[in-house]
Amino acid sequence: MLACRRLAALGLLLVLCQGRGEDGGADSCDNFTDLNLSHCFLGTNLYVRLLLYTRANPACGRELHHRRFPSEPLFDLSRPTAFVVHGYRPTGAPPVWIDRLVRLLAEGRDLNVVVVDWNRGAANLNYLAAVAYTREAAHNLTGFIRAMQEEGASLGSMHLIGVSLGAHLAGFVGANLKGKVGRITGLDPAGPLFTGATPDERLDPSDAMFVDVLHTDMDSFGLRGAHGHIDFYANGGADQPGCPKTIFAGKSYFVCDHQRSMLLYLCALNRTCTLRAYPCASYADFLDGRCLQCEAFKPASCPQLGYDVIQWRESLLRLGQTKVFFSTTASQPYRKLNYRVDMVTWNQYLRWGVVYIRLHSGRNVTEARVDHKLLRFEQFTSTRLLAQFEEDLPHVHKISLRINTGNVIGPRYKIRLLQIRLTPLERPERPLMCRFDIIMEENTEVAFRPLSCDSRR
Repeated sequence: MLACRRLAALGLLLVLCQGRGEDGGADSCDNFTDLNLSHCFLGTNLYVRLLLYTRANPACGRELHHRRFPSEPLFDLSRPTAFVVHGYRPTGAPPVWIDRLVRLLAEGRDLNVVVVDWNRGAANLNYLAAVAYTREAAHNLTGFIRAMQEEGASLGSMHLIGVSLGAHLAGFVGANLKGKVGRITGLDPAGPLFTGATPDERLDPSDAMFVDVLHTDMDSFGLRGAHGHIDFYANGGADQPGCPKTIFAGKSYFVCDHQRSMLLYLCALNRTCTLRAYPCASYADFLDGRCLQCEAFKPASCPQLGYDVIQWRESLLRLGQTKVFFSTTASQPYRKLNYRVDMVTWNQYLRWGVVYIRLHSGRNVTEARVDHKLLRFEQFTSTRLLAQFEEDLPHVHKISLRINTGNVIGPRYKIRLLQIRLTPLERPERPLMCRFDIIMEENTEVAFRPLSCDSRR
C-alpha cells in the first residue's frame, strides 16, 4: 500500500510516494497523477509529467526532467523508446489500463517506456478545453524528444502509442518532427471535433514512418475513415460483441465499444490473442468471403494486430493505405477461427436462405452462423462463404450443415450439394475438409464425415 504525502508550493503540486520496489525494499516511485471530480468541475491547467519504466522498474515510475533527463541512469538512449499517451479523462482518475500496458511493454521488450501524463489538462468536464490542450502538450513532448535527439537518440527508434484523444496528440508530435518518428499507433482515435478535420488537424499517415490504427467505436467516440498506413477494423470498427445495446446499462453503454480497442491491444501484446485481419474494401465484403487472400503481403500471411505488425511495414508502404477487417468474440482470447467454405449446389428450384455449420470433435461442438444476409442457391451455382467459429477444434470428425430458408408452410424442397469444401484460413497445416454429392432438405440438418478433398465418393 502506498503512503502518499501531498505538498503544495508555489502553485505546483508535488507528490511524494513511498512504496516498495520489485525486490521488496524501500524505493521512491513517481505515480500517475490522480485527480477527482472536483478538479474536473473546476477545470485543470495543463501540466505534463513524463514517467519512465523499464525492465528494471516495470512497476515503479521515475519522473524525467524535461531537460536534465541524462541524470536518470535507467534512461538508456541507445534503447528504443515507447511513449504511452492517454486521452480525455472526464473523471480525473488514472486510466485503468495504464499499469498493465506499461508492464507488458517493459517486460516484453528491452525498451524505455515513457508514460506521458497530461492528466492535468485532460481532466476537465469541458471536452473542448482538453482538445485545445493537445497542441500544447504535443509541443511539450516534441521539445523533450528533440532534447533526446541532441543526446544521441534516434527518431526512427521511437514509437508513440496514443489512445483516443492521445492518438491525435501523438500525431501532432509526429507532424512537429516532420514525420520522422519511427511509428505511431492510434487506438480508436477520438472522433468528436475531429470528424471532417483535415490531415494536419488529426492523426494521419504522414505523421510517422509507420502509422497503424485500430477502430472499435466509429459510430460514437471513435473516428471514422482510414488514418494510417494500416487501419484495423474490429467487427467492422463500430459495435463490439458483448457491449450493451441499450442505455439502461449505464456508463458501459457509452464507453464499452471505445474501451475495447485497449482490451484487444493488451491481449495482442500479451500474446494470448492472435488477431489476424484481412484486407478488404468493407466489412460486408469481408463477411461475404470476398477478401480472404494475403499473398500480397510479406511475410505471406495477413497482418496481425499488435506490436509486431511492424514486420508487414514494407508491404504496407508498397500497397498504400490498407484497410483490414477481423471479427472477435465478446471476451478473451477474442479470436474467431475462420474457414473459407466453397459450395456447389444443384437444386431444381431457386432457394434463398442462411447457413448454419457445426464442427464436432468428440463431445465438443462449435457453430458458425452465416446469417448476415440471404444467400442464393440454384442449379449449378458456386457459393463462397466465410464461416467464423468461436472455438478451435483441431480434430474434426463430423460436420453438420443446415440451410434455413424460413419456409414453414409449404413443402420442404430438396437441395443437392455437388461439393462442399472447408479451408481453415489460420491453420494452413491442417487438411482441407470436403464432402461430395449430398442431398438435404431445406431447414433440416444433415451430418456427414469430412473426407480428403482428393477423394470421391
